[in-house]
Amino acid sequence: MTDLDRRSFLKTGAAVAGGAAIAGPFQGFAAAGAWAAPTDPDAHQLVPVADLRDQVVRLALPPGFQYRSFQPSSRSAPLILNDGARMPGRHDGMAAFEDGANVTLIRNHEENGAGANNAPAGTGTPVYDTGARGGTSTVDVTHDGQVLHAVMSIAGTQMNCSGGEMPWGAWITCEETVNGPDVADDFTRTPVGGTDPGPNTYITNRNLTKPHGGIFEVPVNGTASAVPIKNAGRFPHESVAWDPNSKALYLSEDNFAFPSGFYKYVPPADPMQVGSLQDGGRLYMLKVAGADNVDLSRKHPDKATYDVEWVEIDDPWFEAAPPAAGQNPEWTNDEALRVVSLQGLAKGAAKFSRLEGTVYDGGLVYFTSTQGGGAPMTTDTDTVNGFGRGWGQVWAYDSRSEQLHLLFESPNRNVLDFPDNVTTSARGTLVLCEDHDDFNFLRGLTPRGKLITFAQNVWEGRTGDEFAGSTFSGSTLFVNIQASSGLSFAIWGDWASIGV
Repeated sequence: MTDLDRRSFLKTGAAVAGGAAIAGPFQGFAAAGAWAAPTDPDAHQLVPVADLRDQVVRLALPPGFQYRSFQPSSRSAPLILNDGARMPGRHDGMAAFEDGANVTLIRNHEENGAGANNAPAGTGTPVYDTGARGGTSTVDVTHDGQVLHAVMSIAGTQMNCSGGEMPWGAWITCEETVNGPDVADDFTRTPVGGTDPGPNTYITNRNLTKPHGGIFEVPVNGTASAVPIKNAGRFPHESVAWDPNSKALYLSEDNFAFPSGFYKYVPPADPMQVGSLQDGGRLYMLKVAGADNVDLSRKHPDKATYDVEWVEIDDPWFEAAPPAAGQNPEWTNDEALRVVSLQGLAKGAAKFSRLEGTVYDGGLVYFTSTQGGGAPMTTDTDTVNGFGRGWGQVWAYDSRSEQLHLLFESPNRNVLDFPDNVTTSARGTLVLCEDHDDFNFLRGLTPRGKLITFAQNVWEGRTGDEFAGSTFSGSTLFVNIQASSGLSFAIWGDWASIGV
């Protein structure tokens, strides 16, 4: 094999959740009892493929697959959209909505820092904070990646990381931050003038006008309100998934340096009945039944399964007035990041490592833990390497049985390296986007427990950029490469032939 596919084959040895209780597309795990080894390696060999847009080789794919990239953009070279708005870079979470013969994509832009928002007056884009750069773009596109029309659908948000596609016709976008004028410093600790003048005089937060760290609804047809769902919490949100069984929204937290929580938000009315996600509900954090503060970030035995319960977060949205001149804001960034999670931990909630992608399918809510599966953490305040010492976990939560199942635990980075965004295919295969420092892949985890590698970032000079926002529409997989200069891809081929 060449170096480009040195990690193209996933191996055995992961933890699997078993037992008859597990349902949905992963019933095969209970029957198989263990991971199945790849049996057709030729189907997974990757070859460099030229982009149909400009013939640059950016991806390696199975033979016969094709792709076209579209809408490259960055802060330094923004793309001007049909409504006159400037599209941000850092393309991240995304959802696909059918629109006749074409597709409507709603896409996040994980822009951090304070600065002019990307929707100048007159564009009609809803704006939350005039001092924030992030937001979502809504793009009408063909199944082979040709853009028909594009606008900014919400602006003035920040660190729009991932989110979730809602069955009532909306995208929930999540802010992976707690920045705001009431928080002293951003996690990047970017000082004014290139020198460090002190803990409360960093550059980014003092120019913001509103608190961040919320979730926002962006309808596929209609206009976003640009008002956060405050009772769903102010914390570093990553993604969400709606479960029709429990009529609750499940939310992941990526609190890089500290323990993260898995939450559920129960709205005051069923969105399937009222047509939108309403504020005023109740927020809860997952707890292992009968045990306080169980560390789920560590390595687990095979078929690990936990009965769970939920503890309520009493104060989900914290907010203070901006400080007076010469005064410090209410919180440092490290303090603000933990205001919500510490409430749950005080009631015995479980600790995870960096929860990222979530998706609902077949009665289960699947979610990934990017650095889960390693040695136990010795401290809750590791601010250097992140909370978690593993290479990644995939969990499944069943709201009917109130059980949490560990489906997959990577033994090393050659098997799975920091899973992030996740979606499901028509055949029930989980598509996992890798997010580490180099040689990032798209992996498939089939309903029978088979592990597949089907795409690699081989873009010269950009191989460390992560995959994000995977979402299917028919036979096309739309996905992003996320960096300061981001872009989107449409990938198509015979998915059934490779088990995806």
